[in-house]
Amino acid sequence: MAWRMPAETAPHDRIWMAFPREGETMGDSSAARESTYAAWAAVAHAILPFEPVTMVVDPSERARARRLLDPAIELVDAPLDDFWMRDIGPTFVVDDATGALGAVDWIFNGWGDQGGAYERDARIASLVAERAGAEVVSSLLVNEGGAIHVDGEGTVLVTETVQLDPQRNRYATKQAVEAELARTIGARHAVWLPRGLTRDYEPLGTRGHVDMVAAIASPGVLLLHGQPDAGHPDHAVMREIRAVVEASRDAAGREWRIIELPAPAQLRDDEGFVDWNYVNHLVVDGGVIACGYGDEAADARARALLGEAYPGREVVTVDAREILARGGGIHCITQQQPTVAAR
Repeated sequence: MAWRMPAETAPHDRIWMAFPREGETMGDSSAARESTYAAWAAVAHAILPFEPVTMVVDPSERARARRLLDPAIELVDAPLDDFWMRDIGPTFVVDDATGALGAVDWIFNGWGDQGGAYERDARIASLVAERAGAEVVSSLLVNEGGAIHVDGEGTVLVTETVQLDPQRNRYATKQAVEAELARTIGARHAVWLPRGLTRDYEPLGTRGHVDMVAAIASPGVLLLHGQPDAGHPDHAVMREIRAVVEASRDAAGREWRIIELPAPAQLRDDEGFVDWNYVNHLVVDGGVIACGYGDEAADARARALLGEAYPGREVVTVDAREILARGGGIHCITQQQPTVAAR
């Protein structure tokens, strides 16, 4: 098989998610837990007008999920440790010659073996692959779906502090990682970003997921997080990342047309500097599900910029503050299953 990961703008069969379950990620109060359930449900309901949603649910949460979710959302029972489907689920790929659907089953070790349980999460990719009727594409690379972004034409964005993380891939080299990405997702050209956002390096962070800083809207067009306030450490981080991007090319040799998505005005929360961004959005059939932060001006500006980047798609904002407080964004809790061409 010659596997290729389609661009996220390619047609989908459905979006996969995982329903929250009791645990450390949920917070330490009943209000935090209820807010987490509500945030995940709001994203699922925002997706549903555009395409089907399948939700993996821990058996302990089955009754709550059925109560909170639209009956049109399919539920699949499976034991879970956490609920970041982009990372614990498979990365779907296609074989253009045969029309086959594949599902890359990366090794998942809890974002670099940071403690806690992840053995059940590590089995979710193969379960989702089976339910989707996809051929499992096994990999020895420790990786997560939020750590890669593709244009569907051979370009992949990666981060040095993720794929080369010694707690993920101790002996990896860029060449070895690139060879594995070529085999599994059809990437012919990697753009290596130096790092991710500041908050991502705190305990239980991903240590640099690319989907918090950059996304490819279409071949040659890159959406980049912007932090205009020099008082936020990500102002310097994004200046460094932008310099790397501007010096790079895509697989076709094109310079990037960069669309910067400025961050909302709030700089801090109770935990420190926030990682609020608009890059972490989900493209769906006919739409874009964007993170919102209660900053009307910034949210509206982001909708306009995303509308420019994805012409013809309706941009829908969902309040993502509770999701970001748990450690990720809308892109992080979702995974698209591409439509395969009939043969």
